[in-house]
Amino acid sequence: MPSHLSHNLPPLRTSGNRIINTITGAPLLLRGINRSGLEYSDPDEQGFLSGASISRAEIYAITQQWRANIIRLPFNQDWVLNGRSGRTAEEYQQALDQVIFWASMFGAYTLLDLQWLDAERIYGGNRNFVAPLPNPESITLWSTLARRYKDEPAVLYDLFNEPHDRLPDDPYPLNKPDGTTYPASQARVTMNEWQPWARKLTEAIRNENPDALIFIGGTNWAYDLRGMPIDDLDNVVYSTHVYPNKGTDWDSVFGDLSESVPVFAGELGGVDTPEELDYVRRLLDYLQQKQIGFAAWSWIDQPNLITRHTPTAFGQLVRQTLTNI
Repeated sequence: MPSHLSHNLPPLRTSGNRIINTITGAPLLLRGINRSGLEYSDPDEQGFLSGASISRAEIYAITQQWRANIIRLPFNQDWVLNGRSGRTAEEYQQALDQVIFWASMFGAYTLLDLQWLDAERIYGGNRNFVAPLPNPESITLWSTLARRYKDEPAVLYDLFNEPHDRLPDDPYPLNKPDGTTYPASQARVTMNEWQPWARKLTEAIRNENPDALIFIGGTNWAYDLRGMPIDDLDNVVYSTHVYPNKGTDWDSVFGDLSESVPVFAGELGGVDTPEELDYVRRLLDYLQQKQIGFAAWSWIDQPNLITRHTPTAFGQLVRQTLTNI
């Protein structure tokens, strides 16, 4: 079991519509970067981190040069539970440990993000590996990780990447938390389908780690937070994913909610076109006005923040925002 991964980072919790340092009571605006790769990269001869090209130097650059105080780390459920390509589940979990250790050493929290359930099932449409809802093993997954990190305040929990409607060519029915499925004809994922899962996964974490700070996404690929908050859950942050194809109805979809509970943009991005860069610029200004934290997508995956160690135009916008704190 890991210990002392957090380098004395203070525990966080919510108060009103802010995330606060539980030691000082001061609000903390979490702003940073997604570092994808561990959800899909097979281990090489040196292991999972090498396979995903994640290094201490890179975490240093993200936290010290770009000034991120949070790294959102997408991971693969099946690999946490079963390992991959001859490598054990413990080896994969140790790779997560190492990123947490590096990030906290440089003063940043790690937001563990359940991105892929596995690397085999394609959930429809252009090799989409992001499932519309969790599956029963997701409960075991979060119990496992919450137990592992129960004494690590540097670890935050993002329940499930992007709840969304089944795509037309998705062959799998939607899962219910009780282990059954919705009718095969059902495609819609609304708050009615997602919130029971959010409660169940939160319960799995809190049974092991009662003080965990938990992030809960919206529907429509996590964008839409209308219908939140979940009334009887506390110490929860609500997470939206904001991209140019979603439009600009930010007030109604997540901005108004941020007046009463903590909201976080777990992903945001835009490719290097003038129109989309302008969208990102306006979005970053909006998040600053609302005091909403964010994690930009992604360090290396499109829309990417760097190319061959050089910031893209999108990356320059994000880096400027992070370094002007």
